[in-house]
Amino acid sequence: MLRDGRGYVLYAFTKDTSGRSSCAGACAKAWPPYIVTSSVVAGKGVDQRRLGTILRTGGSRQATYAGRPLYYYVGDRKPGQILCQNVSEFGGLWLVVHPNGTLVR
Repeated sequence: MLRDGRGYVLYAFTKDTSGRSSCAGACAKAWPPYIVTSSVVAGKGVDQRRLGTILRTGGSRQATYAGRPLYYYVGDRKPGQILCQNVSEFGGLWLVVHPNGTLVR
């Protein structure tokens, strides 16, 4: 599954449309967007061509993978922890992302 540079797991939200985030307000408090301030660089096993960013309301840049905006789960408190996989909240499912770009159920 995808992780950030610190080893924290990244999730995707099935309610999002390609290139747009549907998660703001209370949703973004529970599922903080993976905000970046510079180019996103792929780690081992991750396809650099699938990495990108989108512009969020307010001007911050959120990392994407295979067109899907990426998020953390607020309850995951240590690297590698996955406490909210395949959960329905805020109108969609939250799923970890496989390095090939598919969502893992």
